[in-house]
Amino acid sequence: MPSKSNNNNGEIYLWEINDDIKVELSANKDNDDLLLQLSLISNNNQTADKWLVNLKATENEYFTGLMERVVDGNQRLSWQEGIETAMNLRGENIGMKVKPTVSAYAPFYISSDNYGFFVYGTWPGEFDICKEFPDIVQVAFEGPDLDFKLYLGSSVKEIVRKHALETGPSFVPPAWAYGPWRWRDEHFNKKIYYDSTEVRAPFNTDLVEDVLMMEAYDIPFSAYWIDRPWGPGPRGFDDYIFDTIRFPEPGKMIKWLNDKGIELMIWIGPFVMGNMADYAEEKNYHLVSNPWRGSRQVLMDFTNTEACKWWAENGPGKLAAMGIKGFKLDRADGEKLVDSIHLKTNKGTSYRENYNDYPRQYVKAAYDAVKPVLGNDFILFPRAQYSGSAKYGGMWAGDTDGRSEGLRSAIIAMLRCAIMGYPIWGSDIGGYWGKFSHETCMRWIAFGCFSPLMETGPTNNRGFWSNPQKPYYDAELIAIWRLYSKVRMKLVPYIQSLSEEASETGIPVARPLFLIYPEQEEAWDDWQTYMLGPDILVSAIWKTGKEKHKLYLPSGNEWIDAWDRDKIYTGGEYIEVNTPLHKIPVFIRKGSDIDLGNLNELYNESLKIALEEPDIAELEKIEGWR
Repeated sequence: MPSKSNNNNGEIYLWEINDDIKVELSANKDNDDLLLQLSLISNNNQTADKWLVNLKATENEYFTGLMERVVDGNQRLSWQEGIETAMNLRGENIGMKVKPTVSAYAPFYISSDNYGFFVYGTWPGEFDICKEFPDIVQVAFEGPDLDFKLYLGSSVKEIVRKHALETGPSFVPPAWAYGPWRWRDEHFNKKIYYDSTEVRAPFNTDLVEDVLMMEAYDIPFSAYWIDRPWGPGPRGFDDYIFDTIRFPEPGKMIKWLNDKGIELMIWIGPFVMGNMADYAEEKNYHLVSNPWRGSRQVLMDFTNTEACKWWAENGPGKLAAMGIKGFKLDRADGEKLVDSIHLKTNKGTSYRENYNDYPRQYVKAAYDAVKPVLGNDFILFPRAQYSGSAKYGGMWAGDTDGRSEGLRSAIIAMLRCAIMGYPIWGSDIGGYWGKFSHETCMRWIAFGCFSPLMETGPTNNRGFWSNPQKPYYDAELIAIWRLYSKVRMKLVPYIQSLSEEASETGIPVARPLFLIYPEQEEAWDDWQTYMLGPDILVSAIWKTGKEKHKLYLPSGNEWIDAWDRDKIYTGGEYIEVNTPLHKIPVFIRKGSDIDLGNLNELYNESLKIALEEPDIAELEKIEGWR
């Protein structure tokens, strides 16, 4: 048994291992919570390498948080066919070390028994959530000490709130960022459009095609996103300059978009190439890193203040001065990072201790680069996250497969990220790679509309008017895109207010049912159903062939069916609704001022418009290019 003593704000427990080594646990109150530290006291300068903490679990205790991917291991496991793990991580083992590309992590979980567990620092660790022993949560972390916190509260909502504020406050994007976005993975500057019409436009063909076609269909969008390659060099990313063969007249292109009310976003990485790579190596601004696809990239050391200033001025800050207001921050999650206990950063930390913190350093460096230029009129969109990242940007959900289980994983990712303190979240609607599905893309567009951020792409580097397989011209998909883009524009002020609330109070934008209705058992079971703020309930559909859908409406409120406003439910029961491909179940809390309009009428109008294929030559004439 340990000896026990008191200090000013708590207690100290001391275990004598032998004459030379003692283990100390200090437990101090932090308002209603407990701050704890495990440390080694040695007479011969011995240090600890790893710590293990066990926590007793009750029989039906529910745990979630920790990571956005559904299960640990290769991300493909998170959308494997037949997967059953969802929000509840009981029975799972999670390595707390960022992994590509679905890579939001936080050493924080909540328990349905109203406590939260959070590990400070960035050393790698592991959480065994009742897998090895069904009644024990095992937490193991490397490092000379282990500092952690037990959040204690009256509800899981209070615990999530406190953690989000402690690691935040979260970033608040400008109003335009809440509208629909459009992107392609790669842009080609062909001489003809999709329908073989000769190009007369002075800008990139794919970008112009998207803008003109979406305008013709009256599909609103507030931002356009250019992914790599957009610069010169072997990977299209040399020296933060545009490849003017692929993207002619970049300055005029930005003005053309801005004149239409569209902001431009662009891809960047945490490494430099071209002449910048030479300079970074000469000045020792870099980390030793793994090669990427056989080309030379010099990974920036963001612990180096001088390096950050140089990168800011010659990289993101330079692009911001051109008028680019959004930055997709790729590849900070292990694809290039070297894991070493011996190699040191400029700050003096080992690469291993720095590994998990690198995503936060990256997004902070980008934030510091563009904020002096753009004020608050920008958004950063990194895929890798660790504690503290939410202060500087939103987040993109990584390269998710386009199959139906990929959509399933995205729904879970959004709600886990809400728990973890990353409230400003968006996924690649339709999936990034893998199997593209006409039906799943329709369901994903609807889910994306009711996510904190909505971005549609990459759609096989094509528009839905030129699919690589039948239907080549997908009028139904175009109609659903228009329907939910129109609905999204109605939601912009509401979601903006929720983003501001998340920053001020720690309550996320998208909210698992159990966060708001923890006393209702069904709220823990129906993970597909969630609240978007206090007034909108959504039940996302991911399975194919679902013509009917069962969902839980919580008691305590009356719920108006947004698709049939004459139907009002009292709540406290499961209901079944019809779910044709264009319909996502949406319910409005009675008494709120939310008005989404006549959704059925809007869909029919959208389908009528989509059935008429625009003449792109005529659209060019309107622009004065013919």
